[in-house]
Amino acid sequence: MINYNQQMENLINNLSGTPTLLLHSCCGPCSTAVITRLKNHFDITVFYYNPCLYPNSEYEKRLNEQIKFINKLNEEEGRNIKIVVPPFNPQSFYDAVKQVENFDKLKEGGQRCYACYLQRLTATAKYAKQNGFNYFCTTLSVSPYKHSSWLNEIGLKLQTELNTNFLVADFKKKDGYKLSQTLSRQYDLYRQNYCGCAYSYADMQNYLKNLENKS
Repeated sequence: MINYNQQMENLINNLSGTPTLLLHSCCGPCSTAVITRLKNHFDITVFYYNPCLYPNSEYEKRLNEQIKFINKLNEEEGRNIKIVVPPFNPQSFYDAVKQVENFDKLKEGGQRCYACYLQRLTATAKYAKQNGFNYFCTTLSVSPYKHSSWLNEIGLKLQTELNTNFLVADFKKKDGYKLSQTLSRQYDLYRQNYCGCAYSYADMQNYLKNLENKS
């Protein structure tokens, strides 16, 4: 089994200077632990690209929490972490996952999620390449519900295809998810109770309904 966390630490220990990093972020809470871990080693720009989010109000809520965290951290520590927010285009997510058979019936963690990872990481890699970033990466692996092996497989494939450096990582290691929970409370961030897409939203609603029926 590949230890992506150790690979990342080895790379960080051999860095020269402070390279630029385009960090795809799924939400403010997940970004807390990742940025905390990387902020002393990279010049970070957050790439908030999440066309999967449903409904539109959830997209805005998570974006606002992301901006709130970055602003607070910059103010507290005198940093200059930046954020890039591409146009929100939910239809592009549906177009991407429709390539997966029975995409609307799959549970979280299956091939529909792989297609979503691929879409978001591809956009991140292309922006990193076009804008001269030294590395690109994603916060997604901080979640225990996300496949770090898939994320790193996709990232390394894009590294080869686009000739841009991917920072391998598994941010759930070293209690990354637990740290994100602690930091979210510290910065008073809204923590969502579903992954983000319409399908995970429906699963969450069904789960809550079943709990209600049992009580």
